[in-house]
Amino acid sequence: EKLRARFTGKPEYVENLMIFIARELREIMARLGIRSVAELVGRIDLVRQKSQDDNFKLSRVDLKRVLFRPYIDSSVGHMHTVDQDHELERTLDMSKLLRMCRPAIEDQKPIRAKLAITNINRVVGTLVGSEVTRRYGESGLPDNTIKLNFEGSAGQSFGAFIPKGMTLELEGDANDYLGKGLSGGTITVYPPKDSIFEADENILIGNVAFYGATSGTSYINGVAGERFAVRNSGITAVVEGVGDHGCEYMTGGEVLVLGKIGRNFAAGMSGGYAYILDCDERYVNTGLVELRPANNDDLKRIKELVEQHVLHTNSTKGRHILENWNNFVNRFTKVVPVAYEEMHA
Repeated sequence: EKLRARFTGKPEYVENLMIFIARELREIMARLGIRSVAELVGRIDLVRQKSQDDNFKLSRVDLKRVLFRPYIDSSVGHMHTVDQDHELERTLDMSKLLRMCRPAIEDQKPIRAKLAITNINRVVGTLVGSEVTRRYGESGLPDNTIKLNFEGSAGQSFGAFIPKGMTLELEGDANDYLGKGLSGGTITVYPPKDSIFEADENILIGNVAFYGATSGTSYINGVAGERFAVRNSGITAVVEGVGDHGCEYMTGGEVLVLGKIGRNFAAGMSGGYAYILDCDERYVNTGLVELRPANNDDLKRIKELVEQHVLHTNSTKGRHILENWNNFVNRFTKVVPVAYEEMHA
């Protein structure tokens, strides 16, 4: 709210801009005798390259091949020639989860279930979450009303957009886009209980986890791929290592990394905070952020997050940190966006 108070624009301004763009497009189409946007598809004859003699670089760009119009028989369509079948009825949500979670969605009755999952099961939980949001809006359901435990390898976008009241727990691993657009829900991932590998040294989830997430929590008992929490604007996440470009363009929330980071960490990060154990400063992009030793308040928060991480995942590394806390207090670094902190001063 404090940040919004400093912004002089209004949503209506964006709305008006889009209306004006649509109006101008309509006027141009009318001059050309075009009745709909669909009729513009494939009309390369209506496009020409602007002359840019005053710009050295642009003057050397040749779009002739891009604008070349090959001969196509009139019977060949330009768009929507084949109906798409997204096979939604075969998704885990539509085939099982929606029916299973109906009492929670309609009457807020707690639901508990354990299911197997494979990498062909994508966007698991998203359709259920959409039903929750459609009925209850931003407030969602009471915490843990829907708690689903999965075992196996989750496909892309596991838990994408799930709202408050939904908790997804995965014993196994997950592909890219885990928790994309997370909107209040909780996602926990940990290795199979009979696994013998060191979780904090192995990739457990794919790239671009929590892209554009706005709220919620997550605990990852393992290492994440690249672009972890990119454009995060409000979630709290604990992870035991990340690949390149972690916390890129982050605007809010908090991320605790209990392990190594990749290159270009915090690039374009303008909000929120990140805490890193044994931070290698060479890998942090300090264009918008400063690195500071964690103070007492930070350490209190970090310890709370590690405790929750252990509670949710039984993390071996997390337990080791808590059992030897005094040996770790000087090893945490806080990543602070400078402008963000000045706004909150």
